[in-house]
Amino acid sequence: MPAPRHIAVLGGGLTGLSSAFHLSRRFPDASITLLERQSKLGGWVRSDKVIVENVGSGGSPATVLLEGGPRTLRPNAKSVLELINLLGLDSAVITTSKSSPAAKTRFLQIPELPGLLPIPSSVASLLSSPLRSILLTAVGREIFRRSNRPKGIKDESLDRFMTRRFGEPFARTFGSALIHGIYATDSKKLSVRAAFPSLWEAEERGWGSVVVGFLRGSKFKLKSDYDLGGTIQLMHNASVYSFRGGMQTLTNALELSLSVRPNVKILRDTQVSSLRLQKSKAFEISLSSGAALSPTHVISTLSLPVLQNILPDPGALPHLTANPYSSVTVVNLVFPAPPSEIHPEGFGYLIPRPTTGYSSESPRFLGTVFDSCSLSAQDTPAPLTKLTVMMGGPYPALTEEHMSLPFIKRHLEDHLQRSLPDPVYWKVRRNDNCIPTLTPGHLERMQELRNVLWERWEGRLEVIGAGVGGVSVGDCVDAGKRAGEAWS
Repeated sequence: MPAPRHIAVLGGGLTGLSSAFHLSRRFPDASITLLERQSKLGGWVRSDKVIVENVGSGGSPATVLLEGGPRTLRPNAKSVLELINLLGLDSAVITTSKSSPAAKTRFLQIPELPGLLPIPSSVASLLSSPLRSILLTAVGREIFRRSNRPKGIKDESLDRFMTRRFGEPFARTFGSALIHGIYATDSKKLSVRAAFPSLWEAEERGWGSVVVGFLRGSKFKLKSDYDLGGTIQLMHNASVYSFRGGMQTLTNALELSLSVRPNVKILRDTQVSSLRLQKSKAFEISLSSGAALSPTHVISTLSLPVLQNILPDPGALPHLTANPYSSVTVVNLVFPAPPSEIHPEGFGYLIPRPTTGYSSESPRFLGTVFDSCSLSAQDTPAPLTKLTVMMGGPYPALTEEHMSLPFIKRHLEDHLQRSLPDPVYWKVRRNDNCIPTLTPGHLERMQELRNVLWERWEGRLEVIGAGVGGVSVGDCVDAGKRAGEAWS
C-alpha cells in the first residue's frame, strides 16, 4: 500500500486527538487534517474550574475543579502513560494511594435497603459484611459448578454469563452495578466478550470455572511498544490518578502539541456532510461550508450512527447502527462542609439494577463519586466537599424534576443516611448518547466491518473509537495509537 500523502481524521474527541498525534509522528511527510464539528476539542472530556463563594467561617472563595466526563484513570492503561511521558505532563499528575480510603473502600447502595454497604476488600471485612451470603455462595459454588456454557454459543450478555456462573443475586447486585459505573447501561444488553473478554477467557482456561481460570493465570500478553519514560515510577503505589487541572489537561496538551506541528491542520466548527471514494482512489470529503477535501487516507472516530449518516450509500458499511447508545446526566455538587460531615470515607458508591427493573418510579441514580476523597489536590484547601452524581443510562428519560436540586438532595440524604446542607454550587450536564452499548455479537460484527473496509475501501478508511473497541480513556487513546499501523 502506498504511504499516505494526506490523512483526514474525522472527529476531535480523545480518539481523534490521539490518532492525529500518533499519525503525525508515524508519517511526518504526510499532511494531516483533523476535523471537528464543535469549537472545542476533546469530546466528552470537560474540566471546569469554578470559583465557589462563601466557603468556611470567613466566607472566603475557593477554586474547585469539576469534571463533566471521565474523572480518574488507572495506571494499567499504558497508552495514556505514554502520552504523559511524550507530552511532558509528569508534574501535572496527582495520584490516589492504594492505601487511601478512596482506594480501599467502595460502596453499594441497594435500592431496596437504606444507606450504603461497603464492598468487602479483605477476608475479615467479608466475614462481617451483609453481602457475605451473596459473595460466599456465588464464589464457592462457582468453583465446583460444572461447565454450563451452551454448545456453539459465541457470545452472551454479561448478566446471562454472571447468572449462569455465579447466580442471579450476584449478577444483579454486583454485575449490574459494575456496568452502571462503566457503561451506564443494562448488563442484560452488554456483550461479555466485547466488554470483559478476560471473563470469557477465564471460563475457558478454568474448564468452565471462572474462578479456577483466574487462579491459573492468563496467557494474554499486553503489547509493549510504549515509550513510558519514568511514568511507571510515577505510578508506584497509585490506585487511580488524574491531573491537577483535571482530565482536560490531557486533551489540551494534545491540542497544543498538534497546533505546533507543521504537518497538522485543525479545522474546528467544521461539519462533515459526506464521505465518498472517488474513481481516482482518493476520498472526497464534503463539508457543510461548501468546501471539500481529497485525502488519500481517512480515520473516522465519529460515532457509528454519525458515520452512517455521511456515507452516500447507507449500506456501504455494515453494522453501523447495530448498537444503542446510553445518555448520562452528570450532576456536580459542592457542599460547604468537610467530607467527614457529608459522606463516609471511600471512593463512592454504585447502585445495582432494582428488583423491579428500570421502571419510571425509580430515581434514576446510577452512582455517586466522592471526588474530595480522592482528588482534593485539585481544589483550593477549604472546608468543602465535592461529589458527582451520575443519572440516566438504562432508565427512562429524566424529567426536570429528576434534575432538580431538591430531588437530588433528597435521594442523596436517603443514600447517605444523614442530613445535608444546601450546596454552595451545583451544575447539571447532560451527555446525550455518550457511551455505546456493545451488544452480544459485537466482536463478530466489527470483524465483518473491518473485512468490508479492506475489500471495498482497500484499507485506506479505518473506523475506530468507543463504538468499535473499548470505551475507557485508555482504550480510546490506544485506538488512536494503533490508527494507520497497516499503512506503514
